[in-house]
Order: sequence, then structure tokens, then C-alpha cells
Amino acid sequence: MGNELEKKYGLPTAICMVVGIVIGSGVFFKAESVLVQTGGNMPLGILAWLIVGAIMIVCSYVFATMATRYGKVNGLVDYAEATVGDRYAYLVGWFMASIYTPTLTSVLAWVSARYFSVLVGWDITGGSCMVLACFFLCADYVLNTLSPRLAGRFQVSATVIKMIPLVLMAAVGTVMGLTNGRLEENFATASAASVSAGTGLMQASVAVAFAYEGWILATSINAELKDAKKNLPRALVMGSFIVVATYILYYIGLNGAVTTQELMASGETAAKMAFQRVFGRAAGTGVFVLIVISCLGTLNGLMLSNCRSFYAIAARGQGPRSEMLDKVDPATNMPGSSAALSLLFAAFWLLYFYGANLTSGWFGPFCFDSSELPIITLYGMYVVMFVQFMRKARDLNGFKRFFMPALALCGCFFMVYAAIAGYGIKVFYYLIVYAVFMVAGNCFYRKRA
Repeated sequence: MGNELEKKYGLPTAICMVVGIVIGSGVFFKAESVLVQTGGNMPLGILAWLIVGAIMIVCSYVFATMATRYGKVNGLVDYAEATVGDRYAYLVGWFMASIYTPTLTSVLAWVSARYFSVLVGWDITGGSCMVLACFFLCADYVLNTLSPRLAGRFQVSATVIKMIPLVLMAAVGTVMGLTNGRLEENFATASAASVSAGTGLMQASVAVAFAYEGWILATSINAELKDAKKNLPRALVMGSFIVVATYILYYIGLNGAVTTQELMASGETAAKMAFQRVFGRAAGTGVFVLIVISCLGTLNGLMLSNCRSFYAIAARGQGPRSEMLDKVDPATNMPGSSAALSLLFAAFWLLYFYGANLTSGWFGPFCFDSSELPIITLYGMYVVMFVQFMRKARDLNGFKRFFMPALALCGCFFMVYAAIAGYGIKVFYYLIVYAVFMVAGNCFYRKRA
């Protein structure tokens, strides 16, 4: 075995990874959640999508600037090492490997199983759904480990497929809403909203944050991307703009198909109801097939990153058993040991998600939503990197060195505040769990000579 990854991915795969990871289950079930949080205030909901989308674009621009300067094994860890230092880079990598990536991967396995269960009429809270979630998790691990090229092609195909219902609803729903006056009616509900604008915006932003999260994981294929210093920045920025435009247009189209009151009352079946209203009842089944494919595409993008997460720190001689985890299989050009350990962590977090969120609560006050709270610490980690980047990048002009990183810092502070405001005391218990993982990970740090 060697320890070098082959340059096998092009710009289309990188863009599709950004779009494919971000656009998944969130866009389908967060649209009605945003309306609930804003009391049916559609303009305020659009503002929430715009604010969080703008934060993603600004942050992706700053990281794109870093990508033109730094590149090694894993984009985010590389940037942390170059801007802050070895130990900080290791801790960022450890957090991504042990908490952030496996939590999102495990939740998407469950979400994929849930929508598949809805499609075939199974109980979404029963054991069959969890067994199916475990199957999806393991199957996608096998796909990425044994055939990474096939996994990359599936990522491109799934991204194209998942865009079909979104584009159709954005176009046809908007035209229908303008024709029958429903969009005008839904916009008018702003004056009758039952929540304050400030509270509604904060709560809606928390809901939107999950739908936008995950784009930074595209940097995990930095070492496998052809002409990475040019293609990774393009993928981050282009992918981010595609996501923001798609979300807002879909949200508008959805509100053109049904009233805000119907969307708020329908819960997880809102997407199915809206598509049936626009395209007929047969489209309800069709859209759920596409939603399942969409979720599986998102799961594949997360697994693609997850399999490489421990390799990113092992390649630097850090972490547990780095001499084993940094090996790349010559037959598949994949870090097999890293992928296996990553699957184990994802399985652990899937078990935690079930015990904390789908039952009466196995862990007492330490029950929190593992799909969203890790966002808090990730944006907090960005803060240190952006400050150090402004201090060190003396050869850049003022716009790239100060203006955009300052905007990104404001966005990070907003995201952290919105998450704390939305979850309250649960943040405290989550941070205890986070601290335990980070202290354990710090034990495996080795100071370089």
C-alpha cells in the first residue's frame, strides 16, 4: 500500500459534490418549517434563506481564496494548518472526523430510510426504518470504498436527478402562483404574521442552517481533484450560487402551488401535496422517488467525505494508529482503514441519534439533535481561521484580505447566535459532549520536531 491519493476528479464532480451535499432532504422538509417559525410570513422566510445563503457564499469565497494558496490532503484541515498552526489543524480534523461528518452522514442515512419508508408505506418510526438506515449506511460505504470512481459518477447523476423536481416546482409553481394570484395572497400574509420579525427570523435561520450545511466537506477531495487550486475555488463559489438560487426559487414556487396555511399544516407531506397540486396525483409518488434519490445522493456525498476524514489527520502523522490509517489501497486508491473507522463512528452516531431523538430519550439532558448542533462549533472554528488569515495574507488586496473575511466573521457570529437562541440549554449539554471528544482526541496529538 502507498499513501498518495490519485488525481481522479474533475470540476463537474467537485461542483456536484457541493450542490449534492447541500441540496438533499433539507430543502424538502425545511420549507414548511421556515413558514411555521415565521408565522406564515413568506417575505421573512425568503429573507432567512437569503441571509444564510449569503453567509455560505461569503464563507465559500474566503475558503476559495485560501484554496488558491494552500493545498495538501484535506482542504479545511490544510487551511487551519496554514492559518493557525499544527495543533489547531489537528483538532479541526479530529472534530470533522469524530463528530461533524459522521453525525451528518448517519442522519442522512436515517432520512433516506424515512423517505423510502414513506414511499412504500412502512412505519417511519419502527425498526424496519432503522434497519434500512443501517443498510443504506453500509451500502454507501462499500460503494465509496470499493469503487470511488463509481461513487463520483453516482454523485453527478444524483445531483442532476435531484434538481429535476426543484426546477420544475420553481418554474411551474411560480407561473401558477402568478396566474391564480396565490403568490400575491401568500406575500400579503406578512401583515398578519403572529410572531415578531426578530424572533421569527432567528428561528427560521436555525431551520435554514441545516438545509445549507455541508458545503465545506467538498474540500475533502482536495488531494484527488485535478488542478485543485483552480477547480476547488470554482466549485465552492459556483456550487454555492447554484444552491442559493435553487432554494429561493423552489421556496417561491412552493408558495405559488399552495397557501402558506396549507404548507404549515401539512408537515412532512407538504412537498407531496404541492407536487400533486401542480402536476396531478401521480406526481406524488414520482416526487417521493426523486426525494429518495436526492437523499441518497446527499448521503453519498457525505460518505465520500467521511471515508477520507481520518486519513486527513493520519497523513500528517497524527491521530490514533496514523501509520495504519494513512495507507491507501493500490487497487481502489482509497484509504481503506480510514474508511472503516469512519463507518464505525457513523454507526455510533446513528445509534445516538436513535436513542436521543427517536425514542423517549436514552441520555437524559444529553439528548440533542446531532444533525444541527455540530454546526455551532464548526462556525466557531472558522472564526479563528478567518482572523489569522487576515493577519497573515499580507500580499492580498484589501478586498480579499479584510473585507470578505470580515463579512464571513459577521456571518459566523450570526450563525452561532442563531443556533444558541434556537436551542437554549441544549447547547450547553452538547458542548460537554464536544469537550469530551476533543479532550480524547487531543491525547493522540504528536508535536512535530
